[in-house]
Amino acid sequence: MAPSPGGPPPLRTFSEDWANTGEWEDHTPAKHSPLEEPDLVALDELSEAMGPPPRKQYAQGSTIGDYRLYWLHEQAIDRGLKEYVRALPAAPRLLVSLKDVFQLLFIVTTTGIGVGVTGAILDILVHWLNDLRQGRCGNGFMYNEISCCSGLDPGELCTQWRTWSQWFGIISIAGQSFLQALAYILLAIAYSAAAAILVKSYAPYAFHTGIPEIKSILNGYVLDAFLGPWTLLIKALGLALAVASGLSLGKEGPMVHVSCCMAALSAGLFPSFGKNELRKRLVLSAAAAAGVSVAFGSPLGGILFGLEELDLFSNEHLIWTAFVTSSPYNIMDPFGTGKLVLFEISAGGTSWRAFELVPWLAIGAIGGVLGSLFIRLNIKVAVHRQKSVLGDWPVVEVIIVSAGTAIISFVVANLFKDCVSNVDYLGLCNGNAVWSITLLVMTAGLKFLLTVWTFGMKVPAGVFLPSLAIGASLGRAIGLLIQAWHRTNPTAWVFTSCPPEGDCISPGFYAVIGAAAMLGGVTRMTSSYPILTGALSHVLPIMIAVMVSKWVGDSLSVGGIYVAWIGLHDYPFLPNSEFRDKGETAADLMRPVMELETINGRKTTLSVLESHVRASIHKGFPVIVDDMLLGYITRESLTRAIEPLLTSPTLDGETVDGDSVVCTFLPKQANGIDLSSSLERTSMRLRQETPLEVVVRIFQSLNIPYVLFTSHGKLAGIMTRRDVMRLMSTGFEFIGVLDDPELERSRT
Repeated sequence: MAPSPGGPPPLRTFSEDWANTGEWEDHTPAKHSPLEEPDLVALDELSEAMGPPPRKQYAQGSTIGDYRLYWLHEQAIDRGLKEYVRALPAAPRLLVSLKDVFQLLFIVTTTGIGVGVTGAILDILVHWLNDLRQGRCGNGFMYNEISCCSGLDPGELCTQWRTWSQWFGIISIAGQSFLQALAYILLAIAYSAAAAILVKSYAPYAFHTGIPEIKSILNGYVLDAFLGPWTLLIKALGLALAVASGLSLGKEGPMVHVSCCMAALSAGLFPSFGKNELRKRLVLSAAAAAGVSVAFGSPLGGILFGLEELDLFSNEHLIWTAFVTSSPYNIMDPFGTGKLVLFEISAGGTSWRAFELVPWLAIGAIGGVLGSLFIRLNIKVAVHRQKSVLGDWPVVEVIIVSAGTAIISFVVANLFKDCVSNVDYLGLCNGNAVWSITLLVMTAGLKFLLTVWTFGMKVPAGVFLPSLAIGASLGRAIGLLIQAWHRTNPTAWVFTSCPPEGDCISPGFYAVIGAAAMLGGVTRMTSSYPILTGALSHVLPIMIAVMVSKWVGDSLSVGGIYVAWIGLHDYPFLPNSEFRDKGETAADLMRPVMELETINGRKTTLSVLESHVRASIHKGFPVIVDDMLLGYITRESLTRAIEPLLTSPTLDGETVDGDSVVCTFLPKQANGIDLSSSLERTSMRLRQETPLEVVVRIFQSLNIPYVLFTSHGKLAGIMTRRDVMRLMSTGFEFIGVLDDPELERSRT
């Protein structure tokens, strides 16, 4: 149906091809709120006649609206689908509905099975590689120590697993020690160097934890390369190598990235999910929670982590997807332990005494202080790495740190167990032994410094496990100290609630409190920790310590380690923290009109529009008519609109001359090529006198990419989400230090 000359474009309907492509051709006209200026009613009527735009193709590094409020473009597609399905006869309607449900089930089930199996394989691979640093099995090279010695009767000596010194027949103690140390260090260097080379050469986005990027992607940031197949492969393989090398890092955070990569690949098989940014992020949000579920073997803990850390409060598929994802891991039981969670915490009893709240509160405060210190030092190391020669030699840095870690590392083990037998865990059960407490403090200090430097190197790395180890060491040290006090002064008034015989203090549970406090100080996690670790019998004291840690940490530095790394990369992520202005208005923060590139909406030439696309560094352009704001057009939309004109040699039988071809953004103009349909339909306009606090709340609630400001109908300026993000990051001096140069143009 051809449009009438000079008239508005005809209404177009939902395409029946949606069932195959997931796309639709156009929308019916949407109703927009009128502008605040009475003299612009006519412009509003013209805007309503334009109709919403077709599906957007988001460029790498661009930003779209918040998934929790259903992006208007993507929501319109879903709304069109529902209208189309309701209009179908009963049988076709059922088939279309079943097809949509099948696609969703296939995506989440494939992701769940894939992540569960990958998690189990990674665990087995890590243990095999780690045991290989000490020896090998005589029954087969691919057996780790546990598998090699399985099936033996209690008390029977395992002869099949032999150390490298035994394999080479070295008898002297000095020779055995030297060979074991050499193999341990050299294999650690080989593992870590291989991981760094893979990341640097094949998948630059596979380094680090990935949670800051996932948080930004779920918040509307477009970073498709972060979820590609090569990134998935290198992330998984590099993670196993990095963890097995003994570097001070964990695999729990990177499993979120692995899970989201799998979900993105599965969603890409179906355009109705792969091309719809709203549906894609609903799947990614469930996958993110599922990744934590697999890492800790705790489905409910992964769900709470997603709700708390990733703000996943509107994903109705989150719960059952996380359970489906964790099921393969628990069914496989790769180590034959039968544990439901990765860290099985055992305490001597479920009772605790009121006086213990004081040391637990102190542990929480220590965790908050150390967590904030960790964040600050880690950021300074990352900035130093970027600005120094280390940034040019990432593999060499990894090799040096790996060698140092292998040489000075201490085995931090049995920190979550109580002294309930005659076995002395490295002397930690001797409450009177000062050296054991000193050893724990030294271990925590070394682990702290090693993690500060390691978290950020060019290898896949998580921060969960190192934080738990640091906090557990300090917590157990405090527990041993209080236990020694009780043993030397059992009749003190502080211990009146203790039984007359036996131990009153459980150092193992103090380790649990310390681990929770340190993790809370670093990541600012709260409710998900007890579920992730299975410490349900002591939820109250754990939550008290965690909340104190968070409060102390927030008083020293706003946001956890992931928020800090988001700031380092300058990702467009808005925290939900409260903002109070001091009488400022939007005019105090917005970029004024004289600093903007604007387009004449009434009449402009093709050459001028081409210059905006080719030469400008801005992501979009306000369109004005006689200084009155008509709308906003993104660079991508403008490129798509004029590209056919630039590539076609003729127009209406005449040779195209950019200086003579006239374009307009007003649909009822007699002369000129109508580009009005390319204007953004979701632009928000406010007065420049709007309080800054109100503007920030609008950005936080809607997570829109920009707001246009007017004064008496005339364009006054613009404010982007990045402007608000930097306002909320006031005091953080390293914004954008690690900015990706490949995305800098699209982010401007």
